[in-house]
Amino acid sequence: MNQSGKAKSAIAASIAAVVLLAGAIGLIMLLQQEPPAVLERVRQGGTLVVATRRAPSTYHDGANGPDGFEFALVQAFARHLNVKVRFVFPPTLEALLDATIRGSVHLAAAGLTITPSREEHLAFSLPYRYVTEQVIYRRGSRRPRSLSEVGPDDLHVVADSSHEETLRQLNATQFPSLTWQGHPGVSTGRLLSALEKGNLRLTVADSDDLALNRRVYTHAATAFELGEPQPIAWAFGKTGDDDLRNAANNFFKLIEKDGRLQRLRARYFGHTGRLNFVDTRNFWRHVRDRLPALQSYFEEAAEQTGIDWRLLAAIGYQESHWRADAVSPTGVRGIMMLTQATAKQMGIEDRNDPKQSIVGGAKYLRVVEKKIPDRIQEPNRLWLTLAGYNIGFGHLEDARILTQRDGASPDLWLEVKQRLPLLSQEKYYKTVRHGAARGREPVNYVDNIRNYYDLLVWYTTTSDRATRDRLLSGEND
Repeated sequence: MNQSGKAKSAIAASIAAVVLLAGAIGLIMLLQQEPPAVLERVRQGGTLVVATRRAPSTYHDGANGPDGFEFALVQAFARHLNVKVRFVFPPTLEALLDATIRGSVHLAAAGLTITPSREEHLAFSLPYRYVTEQVIYRRGSRRPRSLSEVGPDDLHVVADSSHEETLRQLNATQFPSLTWQGHPGVSTGRLLSALEKGNLRLTVADSDDLALNRRVYTHAATAFELGEPQPIAWAFGKTGDDDLRNAANNFFKLIEKDGRLQRLRARYFGHTGRLNFVDTRNFWRHVRDRLPALQSYFEEAAEQTGIDWRLLAAIGYQESHWRADAVSPTGVRGIMMLTQATAKQMGIEDRNDPKQSIVGGAKYLRVVEKKIPDRIQEPNRLWLTLAGYNIGFGHLEDARILTQRDGASPDLWLEVKQRLPLLSQEKYYKTVRHGAARGREPVNYVDNIRNYYDLLVWYTTTSDRATRDRLLSGEND
């Protein structure tokens, strides 16, 4: 080979060496690069994976699909991030916490209490609500007043729950003889069901869970509280970065400031304390004895108006307890308690006829709803419509004016319901167009209907047939 050829070969070899070196350096740099942050991976993938549990306070079947406080909160966060949500349902609380610790889900939104032992393995968001842990007994049995009155076989809790952790702390510090049984793989609802049947004496539940569940487990009642309110938060794995948790914290600060968090809490928990034991017991009796004869009329009215028949049935129950011959001192009568003027407006000839009353009431509800400004969205639109149906649209407008005068939003039921009772006070009703009204009544009216509607949705969607049949049988009333 001549000198020129050797030179060219040497140059080529040098170039190849440089290319190989550059490739190696690039590979080393690539390997040394940190993986994308969790938040960035969520945004790139377009999906937030969330572990939760099925319960009235978290995620359940609602009137129009999945519903629940945690469900709504996570959906709002996902919209904030501009991603979709995929919910997963680990079979046990232990599995849910383990999935979060291992990072197989992005976060857990399951009504989790922040506890010292959990903080060893998990990172938590800012708290977004507080609950009290309550010892629950069966109404009609002996009520204990403190843990010192709890017998050896009395107390049953979900294993590895925050409730069990609280009991361990109390056992170590104040009640050395305290014993309990932890049940792995069960829910608070299952334990409340067992208590309802008389199969166990005491359990522990968070205050919000009890408020929602006792409408179904009617004998569950609070014996005493275990301590101060406890913080509820989302949980994140400790591996990796904190970007997603920081984004959640910023989101909570935002919705706390703009009022959305308060409205969500009011939407899911604000009405639950209205019904007492007698109210719920009577309701389930009437579901058994009176609703079957009327259900087809509610369904027909739903077809004509597009209103959920269960909502119409809830209104009818609040109005008359489903009695066709109901009449009030003011002259309203029938299932939907229509005035003579309203009946005439809706073309109803006989207010005592169940079918006519139900169809007429449903149509009138639509008339009231059309008066609500178009900008008002659900669920505020529905709650304001119900208040107007009860008290009259003019008085509702007066309450909305009082709300606006206070600098609050007249489009939010949470705000308007606080001003409606003012219509019974002269210094307020003299300043509005339609004068005095019993403003407390529509507040109670709407809250009751929301409870009855919740129960009818549960009744028509539940897979817990044994509990449903037990409620309808009136057993152990």
